[in-house]
Amino acid sequence: MAVLGSQARRDRIEELATTTGLASVEDLSHLFDVTASTIRRDLAKLTADGRLARTYGGAMALTAHPEASLRQRTGEGFEAKRAIARWAAARVRAGETLLLDAGSTVGALAHELRTAKDLTIATTGLTALQELSDIETLHVECLGGTLRPLSQGFVGPLTEAALERMTFDRVFLGTDGISPEHGICEADLRQTRLKELMARRAEHVYVLAHAAKLGRRPFHAWAKLPPGWTLVTDAEADPDLVSALRARSIDVEIATDGEQ
Repeated sequence: MAVLGSQARRDRIEELATTTGLASVEDLSHLFDVTASTIRRDLAKLTADGRLARTYGGAMALTAHPEASLRQRTGEGFEAKRAIARWAAARVRAGETLLLDAGSTVGALAHELRTAKDLTIATTGLTALQELSDIETLHVECLGGTLRPLSQGFVGPLTEAALERMTFDRVFLGTDGISPEHGICEADLRQTRLKELMARRAEHVYVLAHAAKLGRRPFHAWAKLPPGWTLVTDAEADPDLVSALRARSIDVEIATDGEQ
C-alpha cells in the first residue's frame, strides 16, 4: 500500500473498522507500514473526534456492521438454510428433548420439526415458537426472559434461570459469524454467554450456519467453539475455512439439499 498522509490514513482506518472490523494496532501498523505509536495516535484522534470507539489493543467503529433484523435475514441463503435444517432434523430421534436457539436457520429447523411426534422442544426464539405453537404432537417450552427485538430471541437472567431446570439430548445454535480462531460471533455478550450455557445443558451440540457466515466477524462478542461440537453448513463453504475448523477438532458437516 502506498504511503498515506495522516488524514487519508485515518479515513482509511475508519473505513476498515466499519466494513471489516479490522482495527487492532498490530494489524493496522503492518497494513500502513507505520509504527504502532503512529497508529495509537491515529486511533486517539479518531476517538476524540467521535469516529471510533477505543477497545483493548485497538478500536472499533461506532456503527460497524449494524445488526440486521431477523425479518431481514430470513430470506438470505434460503436454500442453504433449508438443506441445513433438513440435515439437522434427520438427526433427531423420537422421545428426545431438544433446545432450539433463536435465529433464521434454527427457525428453519423448527419448521422441519412440525411433522415430528413425541418430542419435547424448548426454545429461546420466537420464530421456533411460532412454527411449533399449533402442533399438538409436540411438547413445547419457552424459556422466556428479556426479548431482543432484532434477533427475536430471549436473553438475560430469567432465560438462564429457566435453562438450569432442564437438560437436553441435543441443542441447535445459530450464529452471526464463525471464525476458526475466535469461535461464534454475536452482536451481544448476553447472546454469547447464553449459547455457552445452552451447550453445557446438552449431550450433543450443533451450530447451524450457512456458508456466508464462515469467516465473518461482524461484531465483537464471542463464544468459544470447542472440540466435540458439530458445525453444520452448506456446500458453498470455503474449503480452507472448513479445513481450519476441522484442524481444531470441530466436526464439520456439509448439508446438501435433498440429502440427509
